[in-house]
Amino acid sequence: MSAGRSLRLGVLGSGKGSNLSAIFHAIRERQLPAEVRIVVSDVAEAGILEIARAQGVRAEYVPPGDNFRARLSPESEERIVELLRESGVDLVVLAGFMRIVGAPLLAAFPRRIINIHPSLLPRHRGLHAWRQALEAGDSTAGCTVHYVDAGVDTGEIIAQSEVEVLPDDTAESLHARIQVAEHALYPEVIAGLARDRSFAE
Repeated sequence: MSAGRSLRLGVLGSGKGSNLSAIFHAIRERQLPAEVRIVVSDVAEAGILEIARAQGVRAEYVPPGDNFRARLSPESEERIVELLRESGVDLVVLAGFMRIVGAPLLAAFPRRIINIHPSLLPRHRGLHAWRQALEAGDSTAGCTVHYVDAGVDTGEIIAQSEVEVLPDDTAESLHARIQVAEHALYPEVIAGLARDRSFAE
């Protein structure tokens, strides 16, 4: 990344887009020297696409492909790679993207895909990690930003934020507090990567 240029982000998400909103907020507040170039979703009506459009950012729906549940079809993933490359993306940010990233994306953006997961990895990988923390009787939960690899929430950890588990917590209340931590941590980590000269062109 050249010296005066903002880090160019491509965001992939499947849901409401609260982490994307936090990223946009950090950019507006000049806490994050980045720009979102494109947002892509595997869900046509995902709220994350509406958030992107409201900010004047390109928003694209890519169908996941027939008979693919946890993953995208290879053709769909190649289409996402094409869109990200067209947009000149430096870093791919997963924000509630409910698919396991496959070989096409990993090969196109080596060590340039990050994810935020709602647990203190390596504990509680996979779905509903906050519920897993409650069921395990953990005293602390939280969130982790990590590089994405071929596994499920197995990539190298970049940063974590802890959240205390309260005696009267429900899955919903704990998840809500973890999301608050996510919205602070994710932009902070991306800002650190924006200052990282390994993104130099």
